[in-house]
Amino acid sequence: MTVLTTKQCVPCRGDVPALTLDEASGYMAEVSGWTLTHEGSRIERRFGFDDFAAALAFVNKVGVLAEAEGHHPDISLGWGYAAVVFYTHKISGLHENDFIMAAKTSALMNT
Repeated sequence: MTVLTTKQCVPCRGDVPALTLDEASGYMAEVSGWTLTHEGSRIERRFGFDDFAAALAFVNKVGVLAEAEGHHPDISLGWGYAAVVFYTHKISGLHENDFIMAAKTSALMNT
């Protein structure tokens, strides 16, 4: 098993295939709390917080991480929650980068 938080995202060309459902499922053990959705083409997680300010602070941390890695999620923000969705737009599916970002996003809860 790899430690995804030690990896860096690599630019994804549009000519690489998305991960199969079996391949994506293999990564799920490394991203506890995340769920495969959209028939295995996306992963998502809802993070809970005590208030809006804490959720917003977390979203800002995710934004900084996304800019540093060059891989950006879809985020929904509301009072006491932030929902984060990763998939690779260029291939309309999942890539290892999505799992790297999921692992790193989860780690932000401890910072």
